[in-house]
Amino acid sequence: MFSNSATSVSISDRLEARTIRPIAACSLHGIAFWKDKILAIDSINGYLLEIDPQTDNTQILNSQHWSDFVGATGLAISNNTLWFTTEESVYYCNLDDGQEWNLELFTRLSYPVNGVAVWESTVYVSCHRTGEILIFNRDTGAEITRFFSPGIGIENLTVTGEELWVADHLEQTVYCLDRATGETIFSVLTPFESPTGLSFYTDPITGKRTLYVAYADREAYIRDNPNSEAEKELLYRDRTFIHPLYFHYDRQNPYALSNGYLVEITYTEEISPLDRISIEDLQWRIALPAETARQKVKKVEAVGLPFTEEIENGQKVAVFKFDRLTDKDRYVFGWKALLEVWSIKYQLHPRECENLPDLPSDFEQRYLVDDDNLAMDKEIIRRAATESIGKETNVLRKMYNIRNYVYDRLSYGIKPHIDTPDIVFKRGVGSCGEYLGVLLALSRLNGIACRTVGRYKCPPHPHQQGVPLQPDFNHVWMEFYIPGIGWLPMESNPDDIIEGGPYPTRFFMGLAWYHAEMAKGVPFETIYSKGEPLSKEQTSIGDLAINHVRFTILKELIPGSQE
Repeated sequence: MFSNSATSVSISDRLEARTIRPIAACSLHGIAFWKDKILAIDSINGYLLEIDPQTDNTQILNSQHWSDFVGATGLAISNNTLWFTTEESVYYCNLDDGQEWNLELFTRLSYPVNGVAVWESTVYVSCHRTGEILIFNRDTGAEITRFFSPGIGIENLTVTGEELWVADHLEQTVYCLDRATGETIFSVLTPFESPTGLSFYTDPITGKRTLYVAYADREAYIRDNPNSEAEKELLYRDRTFIHPLYFHYDRQNPYALSNGYLVEITYTEEISPLDRISIEDLQWRIALPAETARQKVKKVEAVGLPFTEEIENGQKVAVFKFDRLTDKDRYVFGWKALLEVWSIKYQLHPRECENLPDLPSDFEQRYLVDDDNLAMDKEIIRRAATESIGKETNVLRKMYNIRNYVYDRLSYGIKPHIDTPDIVFKRGVGSCGEYLGVLLALSRLNGIACRTVGRYKCPPHPHQQGVPLQPDFNHVWMEFYIPGIGWLPMESNPDDIIEGGPYPTRFFMGLAWYHAEMAKGVPFETIYSKGEPLSKEQTSIGDLAINHVRFTILKELIPGSQE
């Protein structure tokens, strides 16, 4: 069990921050360290691979018996015995038998099994079909007990000491469980989607342990085709690799952090008016990145033109001033910030949200009102607010129910403008901003203080370090407030990926590293003339300028090594 002090995972110098890319591998499912090598199953080809973690050198161990391993998804090693799962069965064999591969059947179930882990006389097996982790006696094969899986996707397992670790490919999450009870101690988000295997490596010299996670999915790429008239084709290919998962959890805090990156973000406006204008004493205000539990601002500097920094409702805002702006003027101005960003997952249970104190006195007028065309007076929205929570009284369960209710009734789609929640609800399709509007309206009508946050996501390509990356769209999500605990994040729509549910909870009280948080509780960008805000009838930011957003991922961060 973890103690109450901070828990960190580090890595030996010779493997530090290294992505392992096995040669000729298509889809790794299940990994385990054996001596100084990694063993992994390529589920598509049936290869049992021996991988050198320092060079990526790869050898097929089951050259004559690969067909027995096709479709295998789980792998474990215990006392020179290899265990793996395929279809409904769990097999084992002795690694010292060389090329014989005399497979022994351990157990066969009624449904396909996925992951396997072995600790002394106990065997753990995950089954996605039943949503359970089954525990067997290694000597007799008898089932001892079972408990519910922590996520809703296909899960792989590893075990160390008193902890059972679970990687869920759909939840993009690794869970640390008490292996005796199945209770979740904490969970962390993985930096990449589709984790398909996990294993700890303990450095024999330092004794430090590192958790490695395998990933397998498909990526799009542009292929040159000289025989095609267009010459370029969009195709997909298998992508699989192994990467260390760094994390930090302190039981005194209600959250866990995982893999971080040092990121440079640049936000600029290019003055290019659509119409003839002449604006006197123009003040252009752009919010700066926020300091949060998962985001640290290392440096901010002006781009193009100088700005003065002001504090608005406790948040930092860059203020650019123009004596006079006309349609003949051309400027580029904005800011560049250096950020440390981490994935965060809050560890909070409904039982901790009972008998809460009252909301702060000013929250009702700030976060429970219709201040952004939320249609909270419309019958369809008021009825939805009542239906969404039923008879639930716990604030955390209320928020979870509201999210699922909205996901049941909306599908994601990009639109050129934001409609009000009543129109979105009738249409049944919404963008991230429209999802957010519906979530805000239903939450506030149920007495849950909430607000719009966010603004942009860094393109999630951490392997492309040092390369300028441009997001395709801006992005917003929400934070809801639990009295006595604080603000918690919740994504607007990315977890709405299964028609009719169940829905992942990876971004319910969690954010991935690629979210860039701007100043909260204040507008991201506003313009004033002679001290008064300019209305849309006078002009808008979109009519005056073109914005440019650029991210550059500089390097990966390891706990304890922040710049």
